[in-house]
Formats: sequence, C-alpha cells, structure tokens
Amino acid sequence: MFDAPHFHDENEARKHLEAIRWPDGPVCPHCGSVGDHYRLEGTGGAKGKKARPGLLKCKDCREQFSVTVGTVFESSKIPLTKWLLATHLLCSSKKGISSHQIHRTLGVTYKTAWFMTHRIREAMKPSVDAGPLGGPGKTVEADETYLAKSPKTRKPKGLPLNAKPAPQVFSLIERGGNIRSMHLDDKNVREALFKHAREESRLVTDGSTLYKFQFMNHESVDHSKHEWARGDVHTNTLEGFFSIFKRGLVGTYQHMSLTHLNRYLAEFDFRMNTRAKLGVNDVQRTSIALKSIEGKRLTYKPVADSLQ
Repeated sequence: MFDAPHFHDENEARKHLEAIRWPDGPVCPHCGSVGDHYRLEGTGGAKGKKARPGLLKCKDCREQFSVTVGTVFESSKIPLTKWLLATHLLCSSKKGISSHQIHRTLGVTYKTAWFMTHRIREAMKPSVDAGPLGGPGKTVEADETYLAKSPKTRKPKGLPLNAKPAPQVFSLIERGGNIRSMHLDDKNVREALFKHAREESRLVTDGSTLYKFQFMNHESVDHSKHEWARGDVHTNTLEGFFSIFKRGLVGTYQHMSLTHLNRYLAEFDFRMNTRAKLGVNDVQRTSIALKSIEGKRLTYKPVADSLQ
C-alpha cells in the first residue's frame, strides 16, 4: 500500500488528488466553472519564468488556481505526497495516530505534524449543511460521557476546590447511519438533542433525567439497576464508540486540548461513519476524507488547556 506512486512522486500525488476532487474535470474555485481550463505548468509566465506544476487558468474568470486552492492544503509548503500519506495514516488507524508518530514517519517537525493532523481532522468534520439524524421509523441513540481521570490515578483526598469539571462528550448515533459527537455541558444537551436529531425519531437513552419528556417516542434502560438491554432498547452502540475514543485518548493522544476537542471527536466520528462493517476499506476511507477537504481552512492557533 505505502509503495503507491502518489506517496512518493509529486506529479502522481497531484494527479491522484485531481482525480478524487475533480472526477468530471477541473472546477474553478473562484467562479465554479467546470470545463477545459488552461494548464499553465511548464509555460512561460509574465516574467519569463515557468509556471509551477499543476497550475491552471480559468477559461471564464481568467483566475489561476490549482487542486489545493480552497482546501485545507492551500498555501502549504509541505509536499503533497506527505499530505496524502498523513491522511491515509490518520484514516487507517482505529485509535488515531499521534502527531509525534507523524513527525517521525514523515520526517517533518513536530509543529508541522501537529498542524497537518488538525487540518485533516478539520476536513473530517461533517459539512455545514449536514442535516439532523434519524427520521420516521428510525432509531437514534443518545448518551454522554465524561473525560475524567482514571480512579487509579485520582488523588485519594478528592479534587481541589479550584479543579475544573471533567469535560463532557455528548453523542448521537442513528442505527445503521452516522454518529455525531460534540463537547458540551448538561445545560446544552436539550438544545443539541433537538438540533441534531429529528423529533419524529425513536429516541433510545439510558435512565438520565436529561432526556425525559424530550421526544414523544422515547425508551430507556436503567443502568443504575444493572439493566443494560431490553430487546433492542440499549445504548451499547455508543458505549462501544466511547470505549474506542477513550482508548485513543489514553493510549495514543494522552491529552487533548479543550480548544480542539471537537476536532478529535470529528476524527473518531469519521472513522466510525466509514468503518469496515459498512464495507469501506482504508483506501476508500482516505478517498472520502480527501473529497471533504474543500471549503475548510484552518489557520494556526496555539495549544490551549489540555485534558490531563
């Protein structure tokens, strides 16, 4: 797999990305025109210099562009081969891959690897026009979890008075469909529930009072009474997802910035939504991620508070 030409040759990498992003021919990111745009690579520019490889000129608006313009790869000096390999590594690692490992594997600095992985996670986010989950006749599970320290490492006398509360992750999954996760607190659960799930769905939760009287068709299991499933009433799908996410947090990333927690959640959501059980392999999952790089930009922000 890793001996594929687009992982080693810049021209092949560009052709590979163009085939994924523009299956029907180049699309101008400035005016949206599709067609036989002019390829300027190898031709003389205004100052007699050769145009850089992959440069095109729109036949309508006359603006210049390349396959990375308007994507998370735009304005990057990192070779496209490294971008494609980093995307494949992040898509094929079930519990994620650390920026330090990307830094060692690709031979880039740690800061560069950190920025690359966050750009790729940004591409993994659902589109802004992604509608709510569920619908008539569909079942949506809802659950929340807290990213607290393990009891084995917690101070025996309890947390200090000025300690920050454990961050909460709220997730919804449509059975047979997609999952959507986000960082929020108890006060925002109801708002998030109605924003990301259709009211006509069948809602399945645990016994938390957060979900009572929210949906007309609502069923729950009482974990406090050791009731984990009653027929198809359970939250086991989300429990399994939380297990994988926490294994990635503890074993791979070790800590996550609260500022970027939603990007990490988008990464794990993306792999869950394109998992092998749905017939998607690593190559196909990477192609899906590369199709989502358009219209998503991310500028540098320093690392903020971390989840220890």
